Amino acid sequence: MSKPTPISGFPEWTPAQRMIEQFVLDRIRATFELYGFAPLETRSVEPLDQLLRKGETSKEVYVLRRLQADPESATGDDALGLHFDLTVPFARYVLENAGKLQFPFRRYQIQKVWRGERPQEGRYREFLQADIDIVDRDTLPAHYEAEMPLVIGDALRSLPIPPVRIQVNNRKVCEGFYRGVGLTDPEAALRAVDKLDKIGPAKVAELLAETAGASEAQAKACLALAEISAPDASFADAVRALGVSDPLLDEGIEELIAVVETAAAHSPGLCVADLRIARGLDYYTGTVYETQMIGYERFGSVCSGGRYDNLASAGNVRFPGVGISIGVTRLLGLLFGAEALSVSRSVPTCVLVAVNSEDERPASNRIAEALRSRGIPTEVSPSAAKFGKQIRYAERRGIPYVWFPGAEGDEVKDIRSGEQLAAAAGEWTPAREDLKPLVGPASTGV
Repeated sequence: MSKPTPISGFPEWTPAQRMIEQFVLDRIRATFELYGFAPLETRSVEPLDQLLRKGETSKEVYVLRRLQADPESATGDDALGLHFDLTVPFARYVLENAGKLQFPFRRYQIQKVWRGERPQEGRYREFLQADIDIVDRDTLPAHYEAEMPLVIGDALRSLPIPPVRIQVNNRKVCEGFYRGVGLTDPEAALRAVDKLDKIGPAKVAELLAETAGASEAQAKACLALAEISAPDASFADAVRALGVSDPLLDEGIEELIAVVETAAAHSPGLCVADLRIARGLDYYTGTVYETQMIGYERFGSVCSGGRYDNLASAGNVRFPGVGISIGVTRLLGLLFGAEALSVSRSVPTCVLVAVNSEDERPASNRIAEALRSRGIPTEVSPSAAKFGKQIRYAERRGIPYVWFPGAEGDEVKDIRSGEQLAAAAGEWTPAREDLKPLVGPASTGV
C-alpha cells in the first residue's frame, strides 16, 4: 500500500492540538450554559431543496449518494446533502418540534458542517462550528440581538487567544438607506456591498450599477454609508448627516444603538458599529455580526451571524430568531498555523507507575487504579525496563510524575525537579497545575 496523502480541506489535528480543541470546546460550552442555552444536535443531512432555498449555491453543498446509485436520479438519499451550516437544520428542527419546545427557545449546537469551497488558510471543507440561537413564536424582542455579542465576548475572552472585536450592523439600516436613495433592489445592493473587502470600492460601485441599477450618485451614497464605523452611538449622527430618510432606516438605527450601548456597558471595546458589514445570506433581516481576531484581521471573520425573521415559518406561523456561530476549526487553524497556542504536555497522563518486574505488574496496576479512582490520570509503564528507561519514556510523553512501588513503601518523583518523596496512592495529590494539561498562548506567534 502506498503512503496515504492528506485530503485538502479536511483537517486532522495532532493529539496535542486535539486536546487544545477539547479545552476550547469545554470553555465555550460552559459559557453557553451560563447564559441558559440548552444543548442540541441535529442530523448531518438535509433535503437539497431546503439547503439551497436561502441564498447558498449548489457548488457549496456536498450531495449524499449511495454506492452504486444511479447518478442521474434525484430521489431518496440522492436528494440529500450534508449541511453547510447549523442555522438551516436548526430552523427545520424548530418547525418539526414546535409543539414540544418552550419559547423563547435557547439552544447551543457544537457540530461539524461541510462546505465545498476552495480550501485555504483558515478555510476548510469540513469544520466544527459552535452556534447559539434564540427563537420565539411570532415575535422576537430586539433585546436578544443585543445579548448575542455578550455571550460570544465572554466565551472568547475565556480562551487563551488574542482579543476579538465584534463588528455589528443592522440590515434595516442598509435596506432603509438604499430605499431612501431610490434603489428598488436593496437585496442586490446588500450582496454587492458585502464584497467590499474582497473587490474594493470601485468594483463594488460597478456591481451596484450592474445588479442593483444604481446611478453614480446612488452608488457613491451606498459607499459613503459603508465607510461609517464607530465604537459608540455616534455612528447614528454620521448616518443622518448623509441626508437620507426612511422609516426602516430609523428603526434599524435605534436597534443598532441598543446593541452597541449594551455591549459597551458589559464589555467596553468589544463591539463596533461597522456599516460595511452586510452578510450576503438572504435570510438575515436585522442585526448582523462579524468578529475579527486582533492580529488576524486579514483572514476575515471567525464568528458571525444575525437576526432572521422568515427562515423558520409554516403557513401563518413564524419562528423568528437570532443566532451567532463561532468557527472553531477556522479559529484554531489560524492559531495552530501561527504556532500561537501550546499545551503543557501531549498526553492527559499525570502519573506513570513504574513496573519493577513483569511478575509485579499487578501491584503497579492496583496503584494506578487507586490513583484513577481519585481523579488522577494515570498509566502503567509499558515494560519493566530499567528505571532510567521508564523515566525517559515519561519525559518523552511529557508526564510530570513517575511512581515507584516499593516493598517498604512507595515513592513518587517529579522528574522535572528531581524531587522524590514517600507517597501513598490513597493520599498523594499532584500539584493542581499538573493534574491536567494546561493550554495557553505559545511564546511565539502573531
